[in-house]
Amino acid sequence: MDQSNSEFSRHVSLLTRDTLALVLAGGQGSRLYELTSWRAKPALYFGGKYRIIDFALSNCINSGVRRIGVLTQYKAHSLIRHLVHGWSRFQAGAREFVEILPASQRVGGEWYRGTADAVYQNLDIFRTHDPRLVLVLAGDHIYKMDYGPFLAMHDDKGADMTVSCVELPCEEAAGQFGVMTVDENGRVIAFDEKPEKPNSIPGKPGICLASMGNYVFNTEFLYEQVIKDADTPASAHDFGKNIIPAIIKDYQVYAYPFRDPETQQQAYWRDVGTLDAFWEANMELVSVTPQLNLYDQKWPIVTLQTQAPPAKFVFDDPDRRGAAIQSMVSGGCVVSGAEVRGSLLFSRVTVNSFSSVKGSVLLPDVKVGNHCRIENCIIDAGATIADGDVIGENHDDDRERGFRVTEAGRTLVTPDMLGQPLHHTR
Repeated sequence: MDQSNSEFSRHVSLLTRDTLALVLAGGQGSRLYELTSWRAKPALYFGGKYRIIDFALSNCINSGVRRIGVLTQYKAHSLIRHLVHGWSRFQAGAREFVEILPASQRVGGEWYRGTADAVYQNLDIFRTHDPRLVLVLAGDHIYKMDYGPFLAMHDDKGADMTVSCVELPCEEAAGQFGVMTVDENGRVIAFDEKPEKPNSIPGKPGICLASMGNYVFNTEFLYEQVIKDADTPASAHDFGKNIIPAIIKDYQVYAYPFRDPETQQQAYWRDVGTLDAFWEANMELVSVTPQLNLYDQKWPIVTLQTQAPPAKFVFDDPDRRGAAIQSMVSGGCVVSGAEVRGSLLFSRVTVNSFSSVKGSVLLPDVKVGNHCRIENCIIDAGATIADGDVIGENHDDDRERGFRVTEAGRTLVTPDMLGQPLHHTR
């Protein structure tokens, strides 16, 4: 690019100011099973103190895209409450806002029938903001991304639509992600929605180019396409299934490779769409130098700050010592004469005397009694583990008790499974 750095920065700044971001946050996350029985996937906790949706929203704010609409649908109570309490400070008028757009049967008496229909049903609202570009984002992925260069490439290419993409093993993408084929200029020439046998990238056998579910559209072009799609009875009204395949032949659709700006290698991105993926992504954070740096003050992840006292570790007797090793422990936690190792504790978790927690993710307000052993588990918010309980060591016992055991051997425990009538909508 011939522009100087200052000219490029100004160019990006003008683009981000004139962009409306739409975060699609209505997904159920069915492959997370009971973790999303009472909450939408974007509202699921992650990383000790965050919600999944915080990553897309923080990326917007840090990128300078400060007009944001969040489209909600499935069991959205906890998500809406989080947005109201955690993100309302960005309501600063017409040029800066986080606006909640729940499914409200605005057109034709239907709930959102797909991602494209969610946009279509709110066109009257979007038109009042009169953006030059519309940035459509999936609200259920974990990553840090500057959307500025994404918008700039779209503008420089003269594209009608640009799709952000990552390189994934074909086995991982099969049946899960939209897969693109591009020419030497990066133009999308084929798009397959969740194929069972994805096409490999030329020269990279076994690796495919997968859509992140993030798109940039020229505003009027987006309006035209979702209106056309709404008038197509056989459509599923989905960007991946319908919109993209229908436009790649006749319009300028480009792929934007999501890379680390410093190394130009594949950047960190996680879908956390399964229980194992959720567990693994959280466990990555307790390593010494995780790929996802939550301590980066230049790119902070914003969230609703839980009002809680500092974490506390008590008792220092030889057989009763409160300790956490290679772990992340959030505010309000009390480790009382117990050992936590290689685990992640969310806010206000209590682990009592003579208990051990290993390789586990404990969501907010979990209480672990005395003499318990918890290993390779995900314990949902608010669950109380009784004194002497052992979970995660014997998978047959876990299944017999009604717990869910994943293919990789992680055990999910929810309050419902423990007979505790606590439906977590928070």
